[in-house]
This record gives sequence, structure tokens and C-alpha cells, in this order.
Amino acid sequence: QVQLVESGGGSVQPGGSLRLSCVASESILSAYALSWFRQAPGKQRELVAVISGTTVNYGESVKGRFTISRVNAENTLYLQMNSLKPEDTAVYLCHAGFASGDAWGRGTQVTVSS
Repeated sequence: QVQLVESGGGSVQPGGSLRLSCVASESILSAYALSWFRQAPGKQRELVAVISGTTVNYGESVKGRFTISRVNAENTLYLQMNSLKPEDTAVYLCHAGFASGDAWGRGTQVTVSS
């Protein structure tokens, strides 16, 4: 089963930026979808961004601020987060969908506060 490991989280002030990475243990070429989700304490898991084929979609709350990208040669999914707000504080999780099943990372914490 594919293993996913996220990194790049941390603490940042409002208006700041972070870049998250998700490295897969195997090729991501065959994934039908690659996504970032987030989960804040007491809230439901929320879709942040997804790449499926050539289609990219974002959650309404992050449109215009976050950018998802993939580098197949590196087996890596990225999430560039700009203009961060306190409400972006959450654990960010990477997800990959394959025909053989889904894979999830354990998450990386992002905290936005002054």
C-alpha cells in the first residue's frame, strides 16, 4: 500500500505563507485523484484542493489563496498557502486515490495566529 508523508506545517502569523509537501512511497502517476484535506478541532474534515487528471478544484474558503500542484517525477504533491488566516488553522492531510484503494497521510499541523 502506498505510504504518504506530509511535511511543511508550522506556526505562522496571519498574512503569512507556508508550503506543504506530501511525498508518496510509490509513483503517483496512476492516482485518479490527489487531494489535500484539513481538519480543525471539533469540525468535520474539509476538502481543501484536489487534482484529478487536468482538473483542479478548491474549497471556497481557500480559492485565490492556495495552489495545489504535483511533481510526478518526485512522487510529490504540494500545497502553496498564501495570505493565511487564523481560520486556516488545522491538521492538513494528503490523500491519494488509486484503483486499488485510497491512501492517507498522518497530517501536518498548521497554526495561524498572531
